[in-house]
Amino acid sequence: MKRLPHRVVFIALLAMPLASAAAEGFDWLSHNSRLLATGGGSQLEGQAGGGIVPWAVLAGYGSSDEVAATGFYTHVELDDYALDAYGVAVSFDNRVELSLARQEFDLGTLGDALGLDDKSLRQNIVGAKVRLAGDLVYGRLPQLAVGLQVKSNLDFGIPSAVGARRRHDTDFYLSATKLWLAGLFDRNVFANATLRYSRANQGGLLGFGGDRDDSRDVLFEGSAGVFVNRYLALGFEYRQQPDNLGFSDQDDWFDVFVGVFPNKHVSIVAAYADLGTVATLEGQKGWYLSLELAY
Repeated sequence: MKRLPHRVVFIALLAMPLASAAAEGFDWLSHNSRLLATGGGSQLEGQAGGGIVPWAVLAGYGSSDEVAATGFYTHVELDDYALDAYGVAVSFDNRVELSLARQEFDLGTLGDALGLDDKSLRQNIVGAKVRLAGDLVYGRLPQLAVGLQVKSNLDFGIPSAVGARRRHDTDFYLSATKLWLAGLFDRNVFANATLRYSRANQGGLLGFGGDRDDSRDVLFEGSAGVFVNRYLALGFEYRQQPDNLGFSDQDDWFDVFVGVFPNKHVSIVAAYADLGTVATLEGQKGWYLSLELAY
């Protein structure tokens, strides 16, 4: 992508002050209290979780009375499109998470066919998440969290032309996540279930609501996986999509991923993603790569 360098600079600029603070031993910024990989990765919309699904975990490794911070960059390369996402998240007291993310969707083949000068759709997302009850590791109950994602579409001309009703909207969700130590074949196993209340088309990149349906739907999202060892996880995700626009079907999203957690500062997630039909073009499959820095 043409804009890749400034995103890399963004992550580097984020990392330097956080690394400096950690090196000087500030107690308020901690990465030591929770187990490796229990912060998950950075989800496309900027919150802690898997690649396409938010989980009930909070960003970073801070526990009670601690603040943790993460920054991420993600690239998705499909057959006819590409997506870049980047942002930051901060969690407080292992109770509240706040996040900010930007998505930029390259229309690729479709943009060329339509003769567009500007072939990208951009979206800003402000997120908040609150842990309600339970614990990811300890006890029988899963960790439960409620969250929201306030989305603002910055390029509404195309979404409006194809039937989207709104430029701005908010997704609400409830997530339950659990990690079982020494579970299947003595490996650590995790699972997540999320219910999202949304009318976002392609996550909001094609606006919200449509000529076919303008009401919010309750949509299911799920993730599950196993740790091969403490540093390497394998899993899959599913995300149900609404079908609001008459000009094109919108298929559910799937991915199969590998998560690598070499330490508590860095996590890397690579995946094979299948998004189905996107803006009339069928069979949109490709690769996903995400880098997260945590402190």
